[in-house]
Amino acid sequence: MGAVDRIVAGLNPAQREAALATTGPLVILAGAGTGKTTTVTHRIAVQVASGAFAPGTILAVTFTEKAAGELKSRLADLGAQGVEARTFHAAALSQLRRLWDRHTGSALPDVLDSKAPLIASLANALPPPYKFLPRRELAGEIEWAKNRMIGPDMYAAGIQREGHEPPIPADLMLRIFRGYEQRKERMGRIDFEDMLGLAVRLFDDHPAAAAEIRQRHHAFTVDEYQDVNPLQQALLERWLGDRDDVCVVGDDYQTIYAFTGASPQHLLDFPQRYPAARVVRLQENYRSTPQVLAVANALTPTLGGFAKTLTATRSDGPSPTARVCPDPESEVSFVVGEVRRLLREGTPLEQMAVLYRINARSERYEEAFAAAGVPYQVRDGAFLRRPGPRAVLARLRREVGDLASAVGSVTEALGYDPTLQPEAEEEVTRQADLGRMRALAQEFAEAHPDGDPAGFAAELANRFAVERTGRGVNLLTFHRSKGLEFEAVFLPRLLAGELPFKRGRTESDIDEERRLLYVGITRARTWLYLSWPREAKTAPSPFLQELGLTSAETAGRAGRPSKRSMAGSTGADGGPLFDRLREWRKSRASTDGVPAYVIFHDKTLAEIASSRPKDWADLSAISGVGEKKLDLYADDVLEIVARG
Repeated sequence: MGAVDRIVAGLNPAQREAALATTGPLVILAGAGTGKTTTVTHRIAVQVASGAFAPGTILAVTFTEKAAGELKSRLADLGAQGVEARTFHAAALSQLRRLWDRHTGSALPDVLDSKAPLIASLANALPPPYKFLPRRELAGEIEWAKNRMIGPDMYAAGIQREGHEPPIPADLMLRIFRGYEQRKERMGRIDFEDMLGLAVRLFDDHPAAAAEIRQRHHAFTVDEYQDVNPLQQALLERWLGDRDDVCVVGDDYQTIYAFTGASPQHLLDFPQRYPAARVVRLQENYRSTPQVLAVANALTPTLGGFAKTLTATRSDGPSPTARVCPDPESEVSFVVGEVRRLLREGTPLEQMAVLYRINARSERYEEAFAAAGVPYQVRDGAFLRRPGPRAVLARLRREVGDLASAVGSVTEALGYDPTLQPEAEEEVTRQADLGRMRALAQEFAEAHPDGDPAGFAAELANRFAVERTGRGVNLLTFHRSKGLEFEAVFLPRLLAGELPFKRGRTESDIDEERRLLYVGITRARTWLYLSWPREAKTAPSPFLQELGLTSAETAGRAGRPSKRSMAGSTGADGGPLFDRLREWRKSRASTDGVPAYVIFHDKTLAEIASSRPKDWADLSAISGVGEKKLDLYADDVLEIVARG
């Protein structure tokens, strides 16, 4: 067997097709959980092993340094050392350091560590309430404009053309943008976006510099291409010149970073720009059960773009659950209860995740898990570490008098205004956090009439005391979940105004919010929960209707109507038969050396106990009983049921 044959031996047909396409333009449409990194690394290894390209002439572009490191490690394992793998920014900076001085005759400016110091004083001069806006929102807006190749002079026309809503009124944002650029220029510094812009300018103004890059790099692979922005695309085009040895990898169903200036259009238009491009679809999913994928696939007809249908390689699992709860408190209790149940049945907390649209929603779950004694980890910034609560506690140390009044005064001084309807997500979170601090202070004052700020701070520390770094159930936003996977995923608060988020006004905004839901669904390996509270003022998310869900029912019906429903069940008490089935499961799990939940989950055993199947056909109709489990366990289960 030759070197190339050995490299591709374990790939599925679509992965193999992509890996063997070593030259010319290639699009790899990699659906969620389809082995994207495996395919990319094996293709590059084939490029090297076949002699199509020397490893030093290949540039693989990733979106994070971590991804670049993983790519290089995997390539080394495949015998393809020497391939350059970098982010766009790292590649651009390396090229600028090597070429800028020599070709321009001037020194390359130093890179700013952060935009925040330059923005802070400009933001402080804004009128209320805008002066309180988190600085990251203003920095993010500047980055959006520069990634779209829009400077201060074209900003007003640019946001109008793009249908873009800035976080503060456009005239005020332009003042910040222009002031930031002027201060940066006076300091003789550049920012991250300038790295790419300067590289583009260098290659446009100095053909010899572009020629050096093209002599060095002969083939390109761009990962997460659905999230490329116009500035990155412009740099890629300069690297390529008139060549077409480029492979782009991505999934337009997972484009969720429009707020950074990204657009799926570069991916969608690739076959038009390169008519000779080969398009390979990776659709075999190695992550999720057929039941989870049925929910994801139910959403795809409304996602547009390149048609893709994920197919499962795993055996059947439990039907995903949709639950409408009486109120938000009941929904939180439902999630916490299911987490505890899954933990009892053998699913580690670290393999469970609660996803929400904005960070403001973490606080209720932090408090609920702490009260239940369930360790948790917040991936996006825990409640007490966020700007609003942190600022309140810092200022309270200087306050005297009634605690509730003091917290009220402090939050007002920090710009709290319940009548505001801010556009910026971080400001929505900050306002919600300030409001929650007021409510918590009121609760504390009623329970402790003589309480002081120190006591209040201690109470909060105790109330949110179960957070663990690297341990516990994961609490994170939909955006933060991208690229991750968990055994169990909870998607609560699926409400209009929440998902899609209330600022989603244009059709493209709504499309992106729909893709966020798709990303959330496809994080789940086995257990998927969709829930929403019944609120008089807020309707359920319109996306639920697209999934065929409008009330409490099993989400699995969207894809497997023959399976019996386990609608909203949160536990199981099937009497003596259920107990005997659990005893059998415990013994079988011990014999097989696997966790009990691998045999059957409690929900499946409860359905068996309830329906009392008489034969294989009856048993196969129960959710969570697939062909493999029939072969392994049907005879034992049917014998136990027959004995009653």
